[in-house]
Amino acid sequence: MVKGPESQNQYDIIVVGAGMVGAALACLLAKDSQGYASGPLRIALVEARPAPRFNPDQFDPRVAAITEKSRQLLACCGVWDAVASKRVSPYQAMEVWDAEGTGRIQFDCHDIHQPSLGHIVENAVLVESLMTEIADLDNIDLHCPAVITGYETNEQGISILLEDGTPLSAQLLLAADGANSAIRKHFEFETVEWDYGHQAIVSTIATERSNQQTAWQRFMPTGPLALLPLNNQGDLKRCSIVWSQETAEAERLINLSDKQFCAELSRASEHCLGQVLEVDKRFAIPLRQRHAKDYVIHRLALIGDAAHSIHPLAGQGVNLGFADVQVLAEEIGRAVERGLDLGDLSVLKRYQRRRKPENLATMAAMEGFKRLFAADPLAVRLLRNIGMSTLNQISPVKNQLMKAAMGLSTN
Repeated sequence: MVKGPESQNQYDIIVVGAGMVGAALACLLAKDSQGYASGPLRIALVEARPAPRFNPDQFDPRVAAITEKSRQLLACCGVWDAVASKRVSPYQAMEVWDAEGTGRIQFDCHDIHQPSLGHIVENAVLVESLMTEIADLDNIDLHCPAVITGYETNEQGISILLEDGTPLSAQLLLAADGANSAIRKHFEFETVEWDYGHQAIVSTIATERSNQQTAWQRFMPTGPLALLPLNNQGDLKRCSIVWSQETAEAERLINLSDKQFCAELSRASEHCLGQVLEVDKRFAIPLRQRHAKDYVIHRLALIGDAAHSIHPLAGQGVNLGFADVQVLAEEIGRAVERGLDLGDLSVLKRYQRRRKPENLATMAAMEGFKRLFAADPLAVRLLRNIGMSTLNQISPVKNQLMKAAMGLSTN
């Protein structure tokens, strides 16, 4: 929409943060706007660190469990085929069980006539694919690496100053700069948050037996353990792990030798894939729940982890972020059609009204699951196991749960 050489550093929208969510948002906005009667939006994408690079010889320890709804969004961004051509790991089943009893639930994609329940995708694969697509879009300018040193807002727009002295201005600033968002802190958004006192250990492992294209999750009082199946040209003996433990125990596990860690993980997983034979470098991520009371102010919106971060036990964090992307792009498109100022608070509040209830509901559900499986009283454990076993026998309800988790219509 912005025209003329005099507006070289003037944009319609500035997106800060080129991780999975921020890059997808910039890409979708740029593509959608190419069909606008008023012309495509001009977008600046600002990222402080160089993008991760996909290494075909090594798995990225950071992965996302992409739902079908999120996969469709990535297809709209024009990147899903590129992701699939690099490396993607569909999973067809899920096994969930209680370490403190006999409760177990099995989910299978064939029960709802789907080819998979979702896809495990490495962060580096997805971000590299998005950045490649962005490089081919004429209406996106990438500023990377670029650190923001100042902000200024007025009635006409919002401006940022980069560390190299470059000023950028736009009608709207979108913050996708992660859970520790510098923009959220600078503009003093109020948050509700608490520390779990846990860390998530993430790594890639090799196992004795095939992962069977199944996601495995064992709930223990100390925290959940997830083994997410990876597929490298038909090799199904690798998994990405997310193991939530109290901080002191996580630090102990991180400092074990590889052999000792594999032995501990084999026991913790109840040898569901036989012995754990190898483990790559381990990382520990502190777990904290956080939700901004408001996602928007005049000319600024938070998106993804900048607005809300949740416990990783169900792998829903990035999918909530992609749902934010879908809704925010729709509301921006609506504003363009009506000739509205993109940074107007009334436009941004529509995004907040549509996304906040779902994000809060998901966060509450994840917190409820965590507390339920951390509860130790015998009566609670008994009811928990009976409930899981009963649900496993009620196919219609279980099938509806699968569809809802995938973002599919449950009608």
